[in-house]
Amino acid sequence: MNRRNFLMASTAAALASRSGAAQEDSTLFNLHKSLTSPLKIAAIDLLKSGNQYFVRTRTSDGAEGMVLTKDMENYIPILLRRVIPHFLGRDARDIERLVDEVYVVDSNYKLAGQAFWCPVAYVEQSLFDLMGKAVKKPAAELMGGVLRKEIPVYLSGSGRDTTAEEEVEVYVRGVELTGAKAVKFKIGGRMSENADAYPGRTENILDLAQQKLAAKKIILMADANGSYTAAKGIEIGKRLQELNYLWFEEPCPWEELSETKKVADALTMKIAFGEQDSSLWLFQWMIDNHVMSVVQPDLNYNGGFIRAARVARMARKANLWICPHNTQTGAASVNILTFAATTPNIGPYMEYVWRAPQRAESWYAPNFEIKNGVIPLPPGPGLGLEFDPEYVKKATMVRL
Repeated sequence: MNRRNFLMASTAAALASRSGAAQEDSTLFNLHKSLTSPLKIAAIDLLKSGNQYFVRTRTSDGAEGMVLTKDMENYIPILLRRVIPHFLGRDARDIERLVDEVYVVDSNYKLAGQAFWCPVAYVEQSLFDLMGKAVKKPAAELMGGVLRKEIPVYLSGSGRDTTAEEEVEVYVRGVELTGAKAVKFKIGGRMSENADAYPGRTENILDLAQQKLAAKKIILMADANGSYTAAKGIEIGKRLQELNYLWFEEPCPWEELSETKKVADALTMKIAFGEQDSSLWLFQWMIDNHVMSVVQPDLNYNGGFIRAARVARMARKANLWICPHNTQTGAASVNILTFAATTPNIGPYMEYVWRAPQRAESWYAPNFEIKNGVIPLPPGPGLGLEFDPEYVKKATMVRL
């Protein structure tokens, strides 16, 4: 090991330890045991087809993985200049160490946040797809084993541009069509200093949801997206508590941890939090200080499967659920299904963006249809997705 690699490895180990992710052993997955031969990463490409972006990874002996990304157009220079070069020529089985190292190499930590960790996540997820396909096993098998083959979901994805009546009807129809047992509403105005999307909207949603959904035993959740001060958040939270909502998500602006903690301390209901965060150390602090009782890293914003699994381990030691934030559907949602399949302390429902049924996409399989409130884990190797080769062939490679 040369001096540069030694320093990177030492720094990565120190970072993992400080984060609370490695209190006894930072290694999560024994990939060298599952994959007995090296998988040298020969190429990582960013492909574009229409308005979709994909990260494709390849090894020198022809193994390949590919994932659909989210918001990639915002992160292209970071992916191509900062992230991809670090992974090229390395052994994919060392993915845990590589994810730690990429944070410190070339002072990448100065870019920390969603714009840095999303590109890392897309490369990491693509490599898990590659490794699974290389050994003809689901990626979940490489992450500790498949604990569940069907993933219960709650319907999400609403906005604040609808009336209360329209919003509740969206989910009434969604429940009828999917058999989902839980839904989540957007309340407040999003980082709005207590202003509602329009006067009375939140109260009307709560009333209508009780009549049309709770009365039919549908479990309800609410997401404020940082709409409230602590005092207002407590007021709204007590109302949600009376109505037996499963959780109250992000009541106060996400940076204002002391305000969210005030809400958590004042209520007996669960507070869900963490979707914006990408510091493992901070997740440990929030868990230790009871800022939240449902831990919600985003599988992209937080840097991928490995970093989310470390947060899950922190949550498990505190007897907390981990319910990752998710704004993806279709082919891009396969990551949350894989994570839920293999994580012991996963919550009762995973977030799934729902829209009224549209024509099935023909360029990938399977189509992720919700039936009886669950989505099956794709059974194929890797992440279980199959992309139409002709569709991929027409994609163009993105370069700076």
